[in-house]
Amino acid sequence: MTNSEATSTNPTDRDLIARLAFGSMAAQTLRAAVRLGVMELVGDTPRHADEVAADAGAEAQPMTRLLRALTGLGLLREVSPDSFSVTSAGALLHPCRPDSLASFAGMFTEPAIVRAWEHLDDSVRTGEIAFDSVFGTDFFSHLAQDPELSSAFNAAMSQASSETATALPRAFDFGRFTAVTDVGGGDGTLLAGVLAAHPGLKGVVLDTAEGLAEARSTVTRHGVEGRCSLLAGDFFLAVPEGSDLYVVKSVLHDWSDEQAVTILRHCREALPPGGLVLIVEPVLPEVVDTTADVTDGGITYLSDLNMLVNVGGRERTRADFEEVCRRAGLTLTSVTPLAGAAPFALIEAVAA
Repeated sequence: MTNSEATSTNPTDRDLIARLAFGSMAAQTLRAAVRLGVMELVGDTPRHADEVAADAGAEAQPMTRLLRALTGLGLLREVSPDSFSVTSAGALLHPCRPDSLASFAGMFTEPAIVRAWEHLDDSVRTGEIAFDSVFGTDFFSHLAQDPELSSAFNAAMSQASSETATALPRAFDFGRFTAVTDVGGGDGTLLAGVLAAHPGLKGVVLDTAEGLAEARSTVTRHGVEGRCSLLAGDFFLAVPEGSDLYVVKSVLHDWSDEQAVTILRHCREALPPGGLVLIVEPVLPEVVDTTADVTDGGITYLSDLNMLVNVGGRERTRADFEEVCRRAGLTLTSVTPLAGAAPFALIEAVAA
């Protein structure tokens, strides 16, 4: 590159680099908003920064600066000097909304998640999981040792699944099955949504005891407790027989290919004739596509790196899913984008 080329950089390119460099600061601004309850304090009508600060037990000037930063990020609107209202995006951080993402935002800006990212370069060099070396244990063992953090993680996963739980019953023909097991189903948000939409279906949520901690209240709230069993177990050892549909949503990407094969093989072993394994995860294109109608701003690729540094898993292409399915004794038969819950796809697999 010549000196003239170096000094004629496109301003848009410089803006992109600046936004990326400040990205972690934006994330911590988001975290502060959640921890201070800013969206609840601002409420439905514009409020002065001094009032918000007083209710938050904070200093007025720093709170004003925080509110202005949140405005610059699109979460608030300054309707008059030092008076702010909540945007539609900011409203998603109100914890009382049914579609709230407050717990999700809190978890993915939590030190337990972000500290390992400081060692991303090490993980890229070695392929090793940075979290394990930073915290002295693996991610899920760390959660099990910290009930408060485990509860926060479960709440975040529930919020992350809510959109899928709404979209999935409309996008997939559950009526041809009699029973479904949600493998690694957490608090039951996904399966409860499916059962509520399909009264003739019975279900099982399989997860660890920690993962199931809030599941009873979830299935009761949805009115499906009579048709939904909760089973504490380990999908690396076995999955229960008795279902003709096994759903595996946002599980395989937590694990290496070897571990993913183990999970799928156990599903295959439990699968009756005519049964199906339905994997619900993003499917990466074979070549990165950044066109406006398909891109998610790179979030799926960041998720892929998050799996690398924190748990040792990965996001996968169709070819990757075909390979792990093949090794587990399954044949991948179709991949369909999940309408209303991008970037997720429905990956169907049957006994080979």
